[in-house]
Amino acid sequence: MEFFCYHRDRQGSLALRMELSEAHWSYMDRYGKEMIARGPILTGDGNAPTGSVHIVDLPDPAAARAFAFDEPGYQAGVYRDVLLRRWRNLLGRTMWDFPGGRTGGNRYLVLGLGTGQAADLAVPPDRDELIAYGPLLSDDGATWLGTAALVRAPGPDTARAVLTPDRYADIEVHNWQFGVRPS
Repeated sequence: MEFFCYHRDRQGSLALRMELSEAHWSYMDRYGKEMIARGPILTGDGNAPTGSVHIVDLPDPAAARAFAFDEPGYQAGVYRDVLLRRWRNLLGRTMWDFPGGRTGGNRYLVLGLGTGQAADLAVPPDRDELIAYGPLLSDDGATWLGTAALVRAPGPDTARAVLTPDRYADIEVHNWQFGVRPS
């Protein structure tokens, strides 16, 4: 089962986040085989992290909750909240398989929180700019709750256009970059 996990940083927690960097990476190393995509969410100028996204393939919702809430930053109070949802990998690949590579161009998390009838269940036609794409689902996978995408785009408005605007209660667009363990 695939899961989308978005840890949003608590205001003023950057120093604690940096202090826990090695503990975070050691924890994530344990999930290397299960990782579909990962990386920090960044401020508008791209200079500081404001959260982290991890898309993982785990056995069940209990394993996903353990992944999200046992993370050292969560345990220490770095994050103000966590969005954890079942997710379906409509591209059938990991971020490392993205044909556009790790660098070049602007990268975004596009998060559409749904209301009512499911939308955007098919992969958009310009899939070459999609790094990850799929619906957010309830724990049992039966109810559509929105859509999450990692996209390379010229700007946030272009990234936002990957989702149908009038089908969501809200669409968030955040700067994102490939998560790479510091050397």
